[in-house]
Amino acid sequence: MSRLPAVLRPRLLVHLLKVARFYSYAHVEPRRRMSAGPGLRMSPTASLRNGERISLGHDVHVGERSCLWAGDSTGRIVLGDNALLAPEVFITASNYGTRHGVPIMDQPKVERDVVIGSDVWLGARVVVLPGVTVGDGAVVGAGSVVSRSLPAGCIAVGSPARVVGWRAGLDGHHDDAR
Repeated sequence: MSRLPAVLRPRLLVHLLKVARFYSYAHVEPRRRMSAGPGLRMSPTASLRNGERISLGHDVHVGERSCLWAGDSTGRIVLGDNALLAPEVFITASNYGTRHGVPIMDQPKVERDVVIGSDVWLGARVVVLPGVTVGDGAVVGAGSVVSRSLPAGCIAVGSPARVVGWRAGLDGHHDDAR
């Protein structure tokens, strides 16, 4: 057994340096490049890619272990004012192609903007795919996969997410479920 205290062991120190490097790559640097309105609350465990193509409105909340992955060249992610992302939400504006005979890692990327409206709540572990728009005031239930755009004021759940109700008073609807 080593006589060094655990915090001074070389393997632990190397691991801590790797964690710090990854944190800078996945959070600190992209956050500096993104645009955000006042009142942003973002978990320090959130992961970002290509921050220059991420735009957040005012009073946005990004939960623990959420990922906002904008495209490498064109795909943007835009969140409106008062958007609420629960823990482990994953939003991506980029996906790999699937041509036969070409390894996945060599496929050209398909990038399409993702727009999340104002006053939207994405529940825990929601996945939002490229090209999707989620209308103002929508609520997406935990664990849903949003592969198509959703209208304003809707309540959507499932994989793929589908509309199951409407928020009272939004988009002309007065009941909470249909």
